[in-house]
Amino acid sequence: MPEVTIDEGESFEKALKRFKKKCEKAGILSDLRKHRHFEKPSEKRKRKLNSAKRKLKKDYTRH
Repeated sequence: MPEVTIDEGESFEKALKRFKKKCEKAGILSDLRKHRHFEKPSEKRKRKLNSAKRKLKKDYTRH
């Protein structure tokens, strides 16, 4: 769990911004969104397959 200590004379907004950045780096929000609803195993396979196809297409168009 990300933790931020507020330094002497530091504003709350600045500390909140650092906390949000640490949460984003740790992948907490993306994990939360991913687990918001149950995903059937077949849907998970389909999503991964589509992701792989997009990645291959992206790599193919670059060359």
